[in-house]
Amino acid sequence: MRDPVIAPMADVRRHLADVIDRAHRDDVPTIITRRGKQEAVVIDINEYQRLRELAERAEDAWLNRLADEAESEGVEGSVTLEEMAAALRDHHA
Repeated sequence: MRDPVIAPMADVRRHLADVIDRAHRDDVPTIITRRGKQEAVVIDINEYQRLRELAERAEDAWLNRLADEAESEGVEGSVTLEEMAAALRDHHA
């Protein structure tokens, strides 16, 4: 992935097709700003899916490590991996 283009929202609105083409064809993300503050990013869908998979694998590894630690400390007061995953989902919702 190449360095992102930074563009104000007004420019992105006017040139949305170009922004999407740049993300897809050239693998160049666009960071969208509003009043000078970075608000969002446009990336290719394949890159988005790759990043989601990476995040999910990292989260699974973290939950498994927590479960292993809890198991080694005994069962009193511990929760199952499913309970931890549900609590994490609820926290992110």
